[in-house]
Amino acid sequence: MLESIKSPADIKALDSAQLIALSEEIRHFLIDKVSKTGGHLGPNLGVVELTLAIHRVFNSPSDVVLFDTGHQSYVHKMLTGRAADFDGLRQRGGIAGYPNRSESEHDVIENSHASTALSWGDGISYGFAQTGQSDRHVVVVVGDGALTGGMSWEALNNIAATEVRNLVIIVNDNERSYSPTIGGLATYLSTLRVTRGYERFLDWGKDVLHKTPVVGTPIYETLHGMKKGIKDIVAPQGMFEDLGLKYMGPIDGHDIAAMEKALLKAKAFGEPVLIHAITEKGRGHKPATDDEAEKFHAVGVVDPATGASLSKSVTSWTKVFSEELIEIAREREDIVAITAAMLGPTGLAAFEKEFPSRTIDVGIAEQHAVTSAAGMAFAGLHPVVAIYSTFLNRAFDQLLLDVALHKAGVTFVLDRAGVTGDDGPSHHGIWDLALTGIVPTMHVAAPRDAARLRETLREAVEISDAPSMVRYPKGAVQIDIPAFERRDGIDVLYRGESADVLLVSIGSMAAIAVEAASMAYREGVGVTVIDPRWVKPLPTSLITMSQRYKSVVVLEDGIKHGGIASSISEMFREDGLATPIHSIGVPLEFIEHSKRSEILNDLGITAQNISRSIVEWNSANTSSGANTIMEEMQSPARENVDRKQQR
Repeated sequence: MLESIKSPADIKALDSAQLIALSEEIRHFLIDKVSKTGGHLGPNLGVVELTLAIHRVFNSPSDVVLFDTGHQSYVHKMLTGRAADFDGLRQRGGIAGYPNRSESEHDVIENSHASTALSWGDGISYGFAQTGQSDRHVVVVVGDGALTGGMSWEALNNIAATEVRNLVIIVNDNERSYSPTIGGLATYLSTLRVTRGYERFLDWGKDVLHKTPVVGTPIYETLHGMKKGIKDIVAPQGMFEDLGLKYMGPIDGHDIAAMEKALLKAKAFGEPVLIHAITEKGRGHKPATDDEAEKFHAVGVVDPATGASLSKSVTSWTKVFSEELIEIAREREDIVAITAAMLGPTGLAAFEKEFPSRTIDVGIAEQHAVTSAAGMAFAGLHPVVAIYSTFLNRAFDQLLLDVALHKAGVTFVLDRAGVTGDDGPSHHGIWDLALTGIVPTMHVAAPRDAARLRETLREAVEISDAPSMVRYPKGAVQIDIPAFERRDGIDVLYRGESADVLLVSIGSMAAIAVEAASMAYREGVGVTVIDPRWVKPLPTSLITMSQRYKSVVVLEDGIKHGGIASSISEMFREDGLATPIHSIGVPLEFIEHSKRSEILNDLGITAQNISRSIVEWNSANTSSGANTIMEEMQSPARENVDRKQQR
């Protein structure tokens, strides 16, 4: 049946039996396809019936359907004619793992960061009302933990103040974000499942609601009859109606008929309406429902029957960090770990097992996490905030003005730094070096391998009067690359035969840099490779070292604009050093999903391309009459023999 669906119009005439059969077919399809490509399996297994109901009641794309977050949109993609493209899900040239405007007119929000869709819905529905498009509706599917983000509540506060607006909000309450959803709001939604009478509901409210930020106290007052009669407040609408929203539910999100009935009423109402749907993450797939920690939120390539991983087991950067942080915490009682709904993906799940009282998961609330960390530092703790690089963008103001301004000793550990690959533009970690480069007092480390990750993490947590950060990429950690020597904090990884080029390698780019240097040697160009380890503040010895070379090349996996090469260039200008600098990094553009290696190849960040560029630049410098350079750091080529096959 799925093969015949080319648009949402194709499901509107299906009867109940056909819809049940289609739901089962969609789940089998999801399990089969996502198991082969990797992706967000659990969330999509939970929204099958809900998505069918939406597309039967509303008329996309005239009616706009928004997902928060976008990883819940796989079924939406199938019903809008893209089922045949799922063999290429998250693959080069294939469909994205999130909505993507270039794929379909049915997709609107490409940003896959959580808690934004309600603001989008507010703006779009306002625009429709202002421009006389009263026949168009906006549907916002918000859930999978997105309501733990403060931005959702800012939007709800504004939406509740409106009246004439064709806006339907569906709270997809599956009790989950990426890992078990936490916080007062999550507890509230969980409680609604089991509320049966006044006493249990009121007892729960007294204990929990005061813990809920912003809206907790008004709801507690309501529970005590200060705003309503007791008879009116045992229904689940209490919290949302206190905000001024019309509420429907809870409704079984897997009952298509019930969902359609609610959606039709909401569609006809003409004002913002919130529908509370109860769903099960991972529904219909036993390996997913048995996965208590993640519910198969995101999987790699797995066996479709058992859910067992089929990927080769490797030691990841994340695991190295996790193990070292546990060791440090055993030595220091002031170490606490904070994350934003990412215990498993950031490696803190193991930390929580050993130190449950020293582990804080704030939900999808990075801003709160960072400012809370500043408070913990003030109280004498040393917080380690572990998040994805891309999610630090959401908390930049707090990093700058709550942590850095107040000289708080907080360590940030950024997983998935640099080019990440499969998840597309909003998940690449290519902005962190540029962003943190403008934060006064910030210390930033970019370890090249596991040994340096352990080393710089320990150095970072020793900084008690300023923020520190350690960043590393996604995936398998590369073989350790020992230094020939360390000069004033700078590691020398490869010594060129002549003092032609100083190649400054940032973080995990070291293996490519060493290989490129060995290739350039065969072309008669001497390249010395160094790793500063700490890239902010840059070691002043870099100036003295650079004076010995005809040119300096900087290799980094962040954006070139405002990156490390820019910082080195500024350092040179302030010191009056005229040594030419060349930058190799990521251009200032949004990069679509693909494998990391494929993206790096597209950008020319390969040993062969780098070597070719170095040879060409050196030739240009030589022909322009560059000064004779000292060769103090040079040594025989045999020293570098073992450095050619490190990748």
